[in-house]
Amino acid sequence: MYRFLLSPRWLGALALTLVAAAVMVFLGNWQLDRYRGRTEVNERIDAGQRMAPAPLADALRAPAGGAGTTGPAPAEDKVWTRVTVTGRYDPTNTVLVRGRTVDSRVGFEVLTPLVLTDGTALLVDRGWIPPAPGGATAQPSVPAAPTGDVTVVGRVHETESGAGAVARRDGLLEIRRIGVSRLAGELPYPVYGAYLLLDEQTPAADPVFKAVPVGHANNWQNFGYVVQWWLFAVMALFGYGWVARREARRAAGIGTTPAPLDRAAEPTPTASA
Repeated sequence: MYRFLLSPRWLGALALTLVAAAVMVFLGNWQLDRYRGRTEVNERIDAGQRMAPAPLADALRAPAGGAGTTGPAPAEDKVWTRVTVTGRYDPTNTVLVRGRTVDSRVGFEVLTPLVLTDGTALLVDRGWIPPAPGGATAQPSVPAAPTGDVTVVGRVHETESGAGAVARRDGLLEIRRIGVSRLAGELPYPVYGAYLLLDEQTPAADPVFKAVPVGHANNWQNFGYVVQWWLFAVMALFGYGWVARREARRAAGIGTTPAPLDRAAEPTPTASA
């Protein structure tokens, strides 16, 4: 009944079906890996919000080069670690990160280098401020940084890609994204390979600053793709089986409607004597 499946046409269709199903399973597994990775990131974000702050050295290695160089990037499991460190702000090298949105408003994030006793510096994201009147790119008036020793508590944030060029306008550095290595080239000291997203500060931060929210990765979207690709793989195999069964039933004449009888072609019965 199913011997036709050994024909070249049906073997070719089976091969294509199996390849398509395998590709779909592979794509589902890839999305599953992304789901797991994003879930781990979300868990680290949540853990960082709850944990007691650790010394900076527990999460980041100090830069070992000269001025304008950066230290090693944080290990993956150290990103979002909550740390504390004491130093002195260098307001002469304040950085404005333009085009940043908080509460549906476009403004600037303000980074100020915190210079430690060993001469290295850590970029601290002090928070978000709105632009000056005149548009989203109008340079704001930046609240003064505290003088003297400052103790900060914040979460380790890895450098951002696609930073673009660094510009200096009215005495302040400006950049589109927080590229630590790009910014380090403009600074007179070695810089840690990540920046700190400020949670707390002593002396207290200026109330003009708004805390920069930390968004969670949309891991459930990836999980939905996992289900989608695996379902497509099952549908491909089911579709092949359904078409093969229909072909087998057709060849066996099962479920087909018999042709109507042509009564006109039948011989006329003769009358009996």
